[in-house]
Amino acid sequence: MAKRGGFPGGMPGNMTNLMKQAQKMQRQMEEAQKNLEEQEVTAAAGGGAVEVTVSGKHEVKKVKLSEEVVDPDDIEMLEDLIMAATNEAMRKIDEASQQSMAQITGGLGGGLPF
Repeated sequence: MAKRGGFPGGMPGNMTNLMKQAQKMQRQMEEAQKNLEEQEVTAAAGGGAVEVTVSGKHEVKKVKLSEEVVDPDDIEMLEDLIMAATNEAMRKIDEASQQSMAQITGGLGGGLPF
């Protein structure tokens, strides 16, 4: 009688290859994540009046404001522009992350082909 859950004589060839592929994919994903964390993207709002740079770790690295956008009588507009540029930069870094992972997984949605 065979042991439950085991393979007599070790893992079949296909299972061994699948495990090697999974380990390779995991290493590639870790490297891609590290590279992504080192990336920075910049997004602008208000025709370039506000620029925000975000890292792959979703950290705001830099905010650049044009002098003409700094109006003490219209702080709300400046706040909205900063928020819009920040949100766009975050969207860009998320998109870069998804593209990077899709290249590794071959469009599997991050899962393994079981």
